Amino acid sequence: MRFKTGAATEEELTIPTEIQINEYENLSAYEVISRFISLYHGKVVLASSLGAEDQVLTHMLRQIDPQVEIFTIDTGRLYPETMQLLEETQRRYNFRYKVYQPRQHNVKGSLDENGPDSIYNSIESRRACCNMLKIEPLQRALQGVGAWITGLRREQSTTREAISIVAIDAAHNGIYKVSPLANWSEQNVWDYIQEHDVPYNKLHDQGYPSIGCVTCTRAIKLGEDIRAGRWWWEIPEHKECGLHRPG
Repeated sequence: MRFKTGAATEEELTIPTEIQINEYENLSAYEVISRFISLYHGKVVLASSLGAEDQVLTHMLRQIDPQVEIFTIDTGRLYPETMQLLEETQRRYNFRYKVYQPRQHNVKGSLDENGPDSIYNSIESRRACCNMLKIEPLQRALQGVGAWITGLRREQSTTREAISIVAIDAAHNGIYKVSPLANWSEQNVWDYIQEHDVPYNKLHDQGYPSIGCVTCTRAIKLGEDIRAGRWWWEIPEHKECGLHRPG
């Protein structure tokens, strides 16, 4: 792939006060990121789970504007391979993630009251865990932000088929939610990783296309959907932690 480098010029910014959502559908991921950095300089962040898509976006972002913040949420239950990738990525691109963690008193209280396996008892229990480990830290991470960039793709699951490249995020005070890779295929992602030698989680080579907490992620079997290993005891329509559920 070949991309134009540098942020968009004022002449290229056709969006005055209100973002024209549809115009982004025909732009490259690189162009989408560049425009939002120009529009919301200092108010744009990349939310990274260290998944393959987020690694692609990290590579792009470090080329476009190395000053843009990249944050991640350490739930305390991530795979060792994920934490190793975090360190590798920081060394490769010479930056530090801003790491958010859940409130430890909430975690202890939940474990004391519900035990370690309550997530398997009901959707409500599992979502309560996600709220504690992910949603509350995300709310802190997005305070004062004008737009956040995510690695969501329409191909990933039934819950993501209708996502827009740019959307108003009602769940987070109406800020912009930007998914530059929304129309990318899985093959597009891995072609980019190989072409640019982007570091990635080695669990991907072991049958883990989607990687979250140890308690909620397994390898998939031949022929299974790429999100089948996430919350595998639930039906596909429920397979969101809440980070990306509509507000």
